[in-house]
Amino acid sequence: MSFNGWPAEALDFYEGLEADNSKAYWTAHKAVYDEMVVGPMHELLEELAPEFGEAKIFRPYRDLRFSKDKTPYKTHMGAMIGDGYIQLSVNGLAAGSGMYQMAPDQLDRFRRAVASDPAGQELERVIGEVERHEISVHGHEVLKTAPRGYPADHPRIGLLRCKGLVAWKEWPAGPWLGTAAARRHVAGFLSASRPLGDWLERHVGRPEP
Repeated sequence: MSFNGWPAEALDFYEGLEADNSKAYWTAHKAVYDEMVVGPMHELLEELAPEFGEAKIFRPYRDLRFSKDKTPYKTHMGAMIGDGYIQLSVNGLAAGSGMYQMAPDQLDRFRRAVASDPAGQELERVIGEVERHEISVHGHEVLKTAPRGYPADHPRIGLLRCKGLVAWKEWPAGPWLGTAAARRHVAGFLSASRPLGDWLERHVGRPEP
C-alpha cells in the first residue's frame, strides 16, 4: 500500500497514552497502534528507503533501568531512515538529522575540522543553506566556555562548544497529517539537511570501535 498519512486515530492513541501510560491501556489499544500508527510509518519508510537509505522503527518501550519515571511506553513513535530521524506524537510530526551526541574520538575530529579552514568555513556555509529551508541547526550539550586547547575568541567558537550538531524541524498536527503531504514534508527535510550529514560523514565519521 502507498503512504497516505496518519489517520486521526493515531494521534488519539497517543493522547490516550499520555493520559494513561499503562499496560492495560496499551493492551486494549494495541490493534490501533499496529494499524493506525506503525502501519503508515512502515509505508512511509518503504517509499523513502530507496532514496534515503535503510530504515528502522524504534521499539515503543521505554528503558526504565536508570529512570525515575517508570511509565512503560514512549509517548511518541520514532524511526531512523538513513542518517535521518522521524518522530510522530500527539503534537504532530518532526524530523531530525546529524550527530546528536559524539563519541570522544568523533568530537576531537569535529573540533579539529571546525577550527580549520576551509572545513570550518564550509560547515558555516552548509548550516546557512540548511537554515534557509526554515530548518533549525543547533548544538547538543553546548559548553559554556571554550573547549580545552581552543581560543575563546575563535571565529567559530559557537560551533566549537557543541558536543553534538543536529538539524531539526517540527510540523504541528493538523489535517495535512492524514494526507501524502506528510511524506513531502519528511522527504523535503531529508533532502535539505543532507549537506550537513555529508559534511559530518566526511570530517567526523563513525566512532572508533
